[in-house]
Amino acid sequence: MSGAVYGGDEVGALVFDIGHNTVRAGYAGEDSPKVDIPSTIGIWLDAEDDVAQTRYNIGLACNTCLEIGAIPKDHPILLTEPPWITPPKREEMAELMFEKYNVPAVYLAKNASLAAFANGRPTCLVVDSGATHTSAVPVHDGYVLTQAVVKSPVGGDYLSSQCRTYLTERGIELVPPSIVAYKELTKPDDPPIWKRRNIPPNLTDSWYNYMIKEVMQDFQASVLQVSDVSYDEEVVKTMPANHYEFPNGFHRDFGVERFKIPEPLFNPTTGAKAGIQPILGVGSLVTTSVGMCDIDIRPAMYGSVVVTGGNSSLQGFTERLNRDLAAKTPPSMRLKIISAPGASERRFGAWTGGSILSSLGSFQQLWVSKQEYEESGKVVVQSKCL
Repeated sequence: MSGAVYGGDEVGALVFDIGHNTVRAGYAGEDSPKVDIPSTIGIWLDAEDDVAQTRYNIGLACNTCLEIGAIPKDHPILLTEPPWITPPKREEMAELMFEKYNVPAVYLAKNASLAAFANGRPTCLVVDSGATHTSAVPVHDGYVLTQAVVKSPVGGDYLSSQCRTYLTERGIELVPPSIVAYKELTKPDDPPIWKRRNIPPNLTDSWYNYMIKEVMQDFQASVLQVSDVSYDEEVVKTMPANHYEFPNGFHRDFGVERFKIPEPLFNPTTGAKAGIQPILGVGSLVTTSVGMCDIDIRPAMYGSVVVTGGNSSLQGFTERLNRDLAAKTPPSMRLKIISAPGASERRFGAWTGGSILSSLGSFQQLWVSKQEYEESGKVVVQSKCL
């Protein structure tokens, strides 16, 4: 637990890692977050006295605190933020925490620095592949070198959209598990035999798309794999296929396509089926970022490449990155890829770093207190949260 003292009592700090796909939250000093919930806003259209009313499932911080059995005003909160966040957004977050949730103290920390801290590497290059983007972020002595941050707008959501496009083009019906009442066992590639559940008729397209996205996330985690070397169809044809069953009972083997779909992450020239077109592969992100760093710290960057983020759990991601960088790294540089062995450790990298950091006794003087906020205003986070 954190050693922070408020009102004479030792109080555990809360750590929030707010991502595009999920929010990880829990108590400082613990090994893993208490909750990992979707970063999604639900909307209900209610009728009261014949008047339509809209309800929003927002207040994410408050709802998440309730999930883990905490009251916001009783705990200091450490929040993660991306390296490219703007000063106005940082101030807005501080204002929200103090004014709406009345927290006693807050700290805003860069997620790349926390991932580096979790891996015991104060100086490293953090490759973070999440839902909406993949980035290469150099960290030196715990501080992000913002001038050398390079990112690509592709990640887990990109793969989900490519999977959906591929499957739809082949006439494979995609349905959410929640609308399947029952299904029968069929032979591979045979049309599925299933019955639709009676569901409310007013469900929106956004709800349907969200549920299909969850199916695609399961598909990509179960089926997709990054080729060890640059994609070669003749080579991947010799690789074993993966069998997958969809919620409605349709099932088949996936062979070449399971390597072809994620290839643009590393080799943009292979082209994407639809949507965002990658410009830089993951290996090029790293070499570009290192090239923008001071020449004196480049060996340290190549010597500690930390891989984190949920999308990095894709089969073969780390191995392919290692091969690509080995071919691009100058001979005088020593290359070392560092990645947590488990998928959950990679997903929770920034949260784990925040948990360790905010539980240290030496960190307690770094909190931005409510008193400091009231005296100096919201700009105080710019000087205290580096």
